[in-house]
Amino acid sequence: MSEKKQSIMAELYEQTLRTISEGEIVTGEIVGITEKDVVVDIGFKSEGFISVDEFRDPEQRTLGSKVDVLVESVEDDKGRLILSHSKAQKLKGWQKIVEEVDEGTAVEGRVIKQVNGGYIVDMQGVDAFLPRSLSSFKGMLPKDVIGAKYAFIVTKMNKQRRNIILSRREVVQKERDAVKAQLWEKIEKGQKRLGKVKGITDFGAFIDLGGIDGLLHITDMSWSRINHPSELVAVGDEIEVLILDFDKEKSKVSLGLKQITANPWEGIEDKYPVGSKIQGKIVNIMPYGVFIEIDKGIEGLLHSSEISWQKKMVNPQEMFAIGDMIEVQIISIDKDTKRISLSLRQLEKNPWLEAEEKFPIGVKIEGKIRGFTDYGAFVELEGSIEGMIHVSDMSWTRKVSHPQEIFKKGQTAEVVVLGVDPEQRKITLGYKQLKDNPWTEIAERYPVGQMLNAEVVMNSDFGVFVKLEEELEGLIYASEIDKTVAQELKAGDKIDVKVIKVDVDQMKIGLSAKASDEKAAEASEVSEVPETPEATKAPEAAEEPEPAE
Repeated sequence: MSEKKQSIMAELYEQTLRTISEGEIVTGEIVGITEKDVVVDIGFKSEGFISVDEFRDPEQRTLGSKVDVLVESVEDDKGRLILSHSKAQKLKGWQKIVEEVDEGTAVEGRVIKQVNGGYIVDMQGVDAFLPRSLSSFKGMLPKDVIGAKYAFIVTKMNKQRRNIILSRREVVQKERDAVKAQLWEKIEKGQKRLGKVKGITDFGAFIDLGGIDGLLHITDMSWSRINHPSELVAVGDEIEVLILDFDKEKSKVSLGLKQITANPWEGIEDKYPVGSKIQGKIVNIMPYGVFIEIDKGIEGLLHSSEISWQKKMVNPQEMFAIGDMIEVQIISIDKDTKRISLSLRQLEKNPWLEAEEKFPIGVKIEGKIRGFTDYGAFVELEGSIEGMIHVSDMSWTRKVSHPQEIFKKGQTAEVVVLGVDPEQRKITLGYKQLKDNPWTEIAERYPVGQMLNAEVVMNSDFGVFVKLEEELEGLIYASEIDKTVAQELKAGDKIDVKVIKVDVDQMKIGLSAKASDEKAAEASEVSEVPETPEATKAPEAAEEPEPAE
């Protein structure tokens, strides 16, 4: 080809090329993508290069896509055309924002990264700041937020400094208000709705119905007994509930869960007639009785008085465990108050109907010591029948302060039946009656006026108890002993006493210590009198003359 022709061709080529200048924004086409750069043809004699990092939206970084670029350098040190996509975006975006956006304007943007105190949002190529307090991203992880598009409100804008602050919270609140308003228009009593458990308290659960929170009270959760809402629901559960009532003005909604299913108390009398026997599961144990679930949502009370024919109340917590299966008899039903009374003892024959015949007065029987009170010991006889030995029937001669002085729990003891009362379910037993009453013989052994040396057992307000012999005590009346002397006495001390009263019927011996006091006083006086001829007379001279014949 001749030089002239080459010159013409070069001139024609130059005419097809675009004339560009640095700082100009032009549109180009992506013609190549490398690991680090995006190659863009803007119609210039050479293609331009843009760093891949400048493309925040990966969708724009595809072959054939049209992109706006800023010409930074027509020819750098390496002779390359240097372009910038991000600067073009920011410049064009800011120009558009200046024209269209102001404080309070609703905009859309993509969260591109997390920074100290919040997030950076790409808004039409311009970086805007979203404070964490205005983000409404509570409970969300940064990885779930970054890269996602959201709607925002411009809260502050400084056009000179190109500074924009956004809020997501206001948008979310407006969206919630709109959803809530729509929901209030649709909600009706008796309506079933799907909701999510938002929170749980001791008295119920709060359910999010999709913009409105309702309360599902614990009493409306189940027809059967539950101790805490967490037994049925957990935070995050989706459940179907029934609208029981609502107040739009107060923003209150009452919800029901058990009302979705049929009331199990309907027709309860026909299903479980009084007198029928039924198996049930123990669901709760209280000091006064046991709650037994006899059907789904149906519970009855086995009162402690209906557990055994024993007169003494039993402790249900010692006899049963939650989850136990037990057979009981229905003795009453009150549908209005939703109460069913159950009995365990009614399944057995009443042993008290034959008690008088089985335990005639005066008969000697053996029983096991089952327990104590301050005033007596309980004896298990046969089956569920129990009798009691009063402390006054434990010893003929000894003052028994507590039954454990005589018996031990679990001990087998022989006793005598003193009385039977089937109506009161009471059997009176005696222990001392196994032996004959010794007080007639005691009265002969301790005549009034007899002097004794006794051992102090106990001091009391009404006198001093002393031991006369094993299992036999007497009482020195308070009026029959010097108060000072009585106060100084202690258990184990010895003291001279005189028998002044023996009551066979009351089984008591009354004593006096005055003789001992007088004797002590006389001894004291003698020791203090000075010796005189009279005091030192021979004993025979001091004797009284014998009476004349």
